[in-house]
Amino acid sequence: MKKFSAHTLGIAQGNDVIFEDFEDGGEMWTGTGHREARKEVTFREVFREVPVVHCSLTMWDVDAATNVRADVEAEEITKEGFELVFRTWGDTKIARVRIGWMAIGPVKNEDDWDLY
Repeated sequence: MKKFSAHTLGIAQGNDVIFEDFEDGGEMWTGTGHREARKEVTFREVFREVPVVHCSLTMWDVDAATNVRADVEAEEITKEGFELVFRTWGDTKIARVRIGWMAIGPVKNEDDWDLY
């Protein structure tokens, strides 16, 4: 469990399209084997500490003729942002993916004192 000692918590959220490979014959649609797509996310406001980030698929368009395989996570999380990561493997064909995310962590409060 991650515990925050701050009095003020902030929640940042978003919904990002990671790729749309069906239109131009991209790797997720035409390739096989291990494939990965990443998208850098920058928070509008910096957190005081590294937040907890939750990710989930909010839309995916897949080929019905192949097995559906997916792994979604946040990596390289900092106070300023993180990377959304989508992975697939085998013969899975994915036309496009959108991932929703939510970051929760301590933020500055107008009553906070910076002594140094």
